[in-house]
Amino acid sequence: MAAVNSKDAVTANEAAAITRVPLKQVHRIVDAGLLGDRVLLKSGKRLIDANALVSLSVVYRTADVLSPEARRMVACTAGEPERRQVRIDDLVVVDLASAAAEVKKGFGKLERAVALVRTDPKAMGGAPCIRGTRIPVHDIAEMLVNGDAPEKVLAAYPRLKREQLELARIYAEAYPRRGRPPGKAPWRGVEPKARGAAKLSDLPAA
Repeated sequence: MAAVNSKDAVTANEAAAITRVPLKQVHRIVDAGLLGDRVLLKSGKRLIDANALVSLSVVYRTADVLSPEARRMVACTAGEPERRQVRIDDLVVVDLASAAAEVKKGFGKLERAVALVRTDPKAMGGAPCIRGTRIPVHDIAEMLVNGDAPEKVLAAYPRLKREQLELARIYAEAYPRRGRPPGKAPWRGVEPKARGAAKLSDLPAA
């Protein structure tokens, strides 16, 4: 997988990983038309012009500060390369330079996350693993999402470094595990139709 760069169009998941905007909010901002024609639909996936990520970031972070009209104005102007700020009125100025710097930093982290991972069809069933190990990157990310402290994860996988944990989380967010996400088992919380005990001798032979 090639490393992303600022000239690429990115998926909604990559946009969320780069900007730290929650994925649901990425889709809501796109649905609201705030990114205009900088979003394409290809093979059923939304592709967002990388130059629109500053707009995405600013629109999300000003949701409780600016009116919808002001946010739309910011979204339209934030992608201009030379624009460093947007003045809403005499008291409110939106700093685009810092938002652009954060997006650039996010791109760098995603590039390092992609470089961290190696996929080998002959190892671990082809699951993406942390380079130089047989540790599936999504397993590490899920441990962190489920609330395991980094120290606990590092104790379980002493070959890993703390920075690799963060990069694993970013990679998994940008490139989710393939297949249907695990859901609640249909039998959980359902009362059994019958109860009883059986002897081992009563069970059919294997």
